[in-house]
Amino acid sequence: MLERVLYHDHCFDGAASAAYFSRFIAGAIHPEAEFRYTGMAHKASQLFDASLFDGDENAIVDFKYASDPRLTWWFDHHQSAFLTPEDAEHFRRDTSGRKLYDPSYKSCTSFISAVACERWGYRAPELEDLVKWSIVIDGAQYSDAKSAVELAAPAMKLTLVIEAAKGSAIVQKVIGWMQRRQLSEIVAEPEIQALFQPLYQRHLDSMEIIKGRAKQDDGVVFFDLAGYEMEGYNKFIPYYLFPGSVYTVSVSPSSFRTKVSVGSNPWAPEVPKHNLATICERYGGGGHARVGAISLEPGALEKARGIAAEIVAELKT
Repeated sequence: MLERVLYHDHCFDGAASAAYFSRFIAGAIHPEAEFRYTGMAHKASQLFDASLFDGDENAIVDFKYASDPRLTWWFDHHQSAFLTPEDAEHFRRDTSGRKLYDPSYKSCTSFISAVACERWGYRAPELEDLVKWSIVIDGAQYSDAKSAVELAAPAMKLTLVIEAAKGSAIVQKVIGWMQRRQLSEIVAEPEIQALFQPLYQRHLDSMEIIKGRAKQDDGVVFFDLAGYEMEGYNKFIPYYLFPGSVYTVSVSPSSFRTKVSVGSNPWAPEVPKHNLATICERYGGGGHARVGAISLEPGALEKARGIAAEIVAELKT
């Protein structure tokens, strides 16, 4: 039994979701299953190629829905879960009971954990710390910006490696480790430490770059990272640098897309009033009410800047 698992790549909750889902399937559904993983990234083009669904069963966790008839399992918690209205209708017509969606959950890992327990009676108490940290990290449930940016906890160190490491190989190795080991053990692995140390220095450098590029106006922080090799950065840095801000908007080119990121300050002096996923959906993106993004074609820098300027103006109102 080959179980193909498509997961949100370079994302702590994406990796944790794949790990918890695999434990659940092996523990409650198919003890003989062999798991293979494919990391998925949000891009401007159509996301799902037919060749992705090559397992005896195929699952997507923490990522958008696919109407491919070979899709067996689906778990997601993002407001923007469907590529098209037709996909949403396809999901609503599903009667398998194995395609599940609930945007009220702070993390997809916690959603999978709850459903596995409630519907199949499956529990993995040794993974409780993984579930807890998925909620903290994906739901931005940190006590303050300092704890989100200074990366003291093992889960935060591991998040840096997952988000910033090149390729998917190390993420998939972490998915395997997450199924049986504590986060502190994983972070102590020499392979993880060898990646973490230079990435942490880059993290410190990115703070200085953002500090030099960012401007705050009417509660909105904006910065453009064109010209810098920063395919990812800690999204809480703007609130660490500008604690009085409410929103942040940034433009960041990378090798496979041009990204407009939109976020809100979890510790803002006033409650954010805009639904950021809804705003991003107008430009082909999506996300959650408090954080979203838009992925454009590589090189679409001026288009991204135009979109960012429109969003900044809207958030100021």
